[in-house]
Parts: sequence; C-alpha cells; structure tokens
Amino acid sequence: SPEFSPDGQALYAMESRLPTAKQIYFVNRLARFTGADWSQLSIVTAGWDRSVSGIAFSPDSRQVYVQAEDDGTTKIFRFASTGGAPEVVHAPTLGAVTDLQSEAGVMVGRFSGSTDPGQIVRFDPVKKSYVALTSFNKERLAKIYLPKPEHFWFTAKNGKKIHSIIVPPPVVEAGKKYPIIAFPHGGPNSMSADSFSTRWNSHLLTAPGYYLIMTNYTGSTGFGEKFADDIERDVLRGPAIETLEAITEAAKKYTQMDLTRQCAAGGSYGGYLMNWYNGTTNQFKCLVNHAGAVNNESQYGLNDGGIDRELRMGAPIWETGKGQWFDQSPIRYSKSWKTPMLVTQGELDFRVPLSESMTTFKLLQRLKVPARFVIFPDEGHWILKGPNSRKHMEEVMGWFAKYLGPVN
Repeated sequence: SPEFSPDGQALYAMESRLPTAKQIYFVNRLARFTGADWSQLSIVTAGWDRSVSGIAFSPDSRQVYVQAEDDGTTKIFRFASTGGAPEVVHAPTLGAVTDLQSEAGVMVGRFSGSTDPGQIVRFDPVKKSYVALTSFNKERLAKIYLPKPEHFWFTAKNGKKIHSIIVPPPVVEAGKKYPIIAFPHGGPNSMSADSFSTRWNSHLLTAPGYYLIMTNYTGSTGFGEKFADDIERDVLRGPAIETLEAITEAAKKYTQMDLTRQCAAGGSYGGYLMNWYNGTTNQFKCLVNHAGAVNNESQYGLNDGGIDRELRMGAPIWETGKGQWFDQSPIRYSKSWKTPMLVTQGELDFRVPLSESMTTFKLLQRLKVPARFVIFPDEGHWILKGPNSRKHMEEVMGWFAKYLGPVN
C-alpha cells in the first residue's frame, strides 16, 4: 500500500515479514523511503507491537496518522513522520473509524459498528472526534432494537488478560435466564470487535434471546505481536481453555446468562475449534461448524497453505510423534464426540477443502451423533451470496432453536 506524503518528499508503505521457525506472526510496520533514489529506509513504527492497517497525513506532512487494532477496538494513532512514540488520537467506545484518507487538510473515513453498517465521516484530529456526513439506513435502524455490545476482561488461569465482546439479547427481563452462544473468531490471527458483518451478524445471533460472547483468545490480533504469535505453539488446547473460562467468568458478571443452555459456533479456525470442543468438553448443547478442519495431516496436504503449516505444527509432517500434528488434531479425540453438530461448507473452498467437513460428518454419523451437513456448491471459504447467506443463517438459527429450546 505505497503512498507519497503530501509534500512528495517521502514514500510510505507497509512492511511485513516472512514466517520463521521461531516466529510465525509479525505485525505490519510503517516504512518510510526517502532520498533521491528512495533507497533510504526507516521504520516509523519501530518498537511498536501493533499492526498498521491504514495511513493518512497532516497537510504539512510532518505527522502521519495510522489505524491499528488495539485491545479489542480499532484506534487512530499519530506519529511524527520520521517516527517516535505513538499518540492516541481516537479511542472509540463503540464501533471504529477506519479507511482514513486525507486531502488538502481534510480527513475522511468510515465509521461502522455492530449497531450501524457504516457512515462516511469527517475526522478532526485536533478535536479527536468525527462528524457523520451520511445517514445511510437511518430509518431502518430506528425500527430495530440493537443493544450496545460491551467489553469484558478477565484474567485466565494461565495468567493472561483475555478480552471478549458481550452482546446481550434485545430484551433482558429481570428474573429470567437467557441461553449463551459462544462465537470464537476465525483466523486465528484476527480480532473479535464491535463490528458489522453480514456473514455472522452479532445481533441476528442474539435476536431469539441469546447472550453472545466473542472471545479474543491467545492468537488474536490487537493485543501485541507476542500474544498473536503464541498460538503457534499451542494451536487448539490453550485457546479452547481460554474461551471456556471466558464463559464461566462472564456469567459471574452477567448473572442472567444460563450456563445450563450453551451452544457454540465458529467458522474456519473457529470451526476447527468446534471439532476440538466436541472431543474435549460436553458443556455445549450443540455446535455449529463452518469450514473447520478436523485432521491436521489431511488439511496440510489439501489446503492452499504451505510451509507456514509445517512451522505452526513445530516439525515436518514426516517426523512421527513430533510437534502438534497428532496431539492437537481433533480427529484423534473423535471417539469422545457426543455433541450434536451442524456442519456447513462451501464446495469451492481451497482454504479448508470440502473433504475436511465430509470427514467430520462421516465421523459424526459413525458415532451416531445427531448431525446435519449443508453444502453450498457455488461458495468458497465464506458464504457470501445473498440467498446463500440467508439460507446459511436459517440453518444456523434453526440448529440453535432445536437444542436450546424456547427462551422463556
């Protein structure tokens, strides 16, 4: 994403690094090129362990603004153009301002959050605030009750501070208990945030009267480079424990969560985690697994990844008994599967090929575990087409209703 400063004296771009045996995940840093032939390189964000995902400039080119995930939100930071310590310019309590662009002293961007699909805004870096320039979907949003999501932190038994987003049901009545949907994000190097999505819409998931908990387990971005990279030495067990602990701890604060009625859903890495849950815990009434791997060895051979898989597992696949190929592969724990599972999959998926979900479903059938397998022939890793997306969520919500029963 190269971009010249307004004065034309510097060229900025994102710097990323290739995985190594010691470290697989690296944050994106902001690089600055100067000189007559642009050969003089410096890293503006050197020593900062947050990942830069967008840049804008002050009119005099002396300051550069970057957006970066940080502790469960996306914030705007300011750096001197030559580097130094970051200054927080905007730390949202709801949603986030992203996609900043600057021209002739004016800075515009996009605000969005789980309660608003998005507006174009004018950002004022001096006042550290923004003004909406559009009001898309205003009338429709006014007809829907969308509770504000809340940020929840707890200290896990491993000593790490773990963040979650909690979205309550549309209406919470005194004296009543409400089921829980756990939704760990995919990636795994990603971050659950207060954001809008048509793939897995948080308020749609809570609409029947469910609490939604989205946990940023070890491996999540926005909590430091080391935190994100730590998952590479513990691909399933540690994150699974953290997400289960998050539910228990959240229920202490949100006392109307019903711990006797829990389901979990996930896609990609989140689906991988669903297969792990099925072999290691019985606390969920049902599971929803979209495009989740089940066998580390077959996944290595068939997906579009390469050397990073080998680095993640800690050894070449032919090194018997080494690394995480066997120990942290859900298929090795399938004998213990008991939880009903909905499996969904795009047939054109090259990240987690169809064969992984077919294996999952075959195992569920073999073990006589209630299961349903839904394939979308014209979709890839995500279900993106409108009619397909509607059908997908009808299947998901129907599965929850079947095993959680009526809310009241």
